[in-house]
Amino acid sequence: MLVCSCFAVSDRTLRSVIAAGARDADEIGERCDAGTGCGGCLEEISELLLCHRGGEPVAGTARAA
Repeated sequence: MLVCSCFAVSDRTLRSVIAAGARDADEIGERCDAGTGCGGCLEEISELLLCHRGGEPVAGTARAA
């Protein structure tokens, strides 16, 4: 699923970047540009980060193993 329309970044790419160690939206932006355009995807990015940290899974996303 496309999360960042400005830079065509998918949820799969975001999960990979988070799993590789990105700890916040700024680090994600540095690694794949997501969240650095219009900012419309920042809420979804925050939810993916929360899910990865063991928070409640986001609808339509898988909990990171």
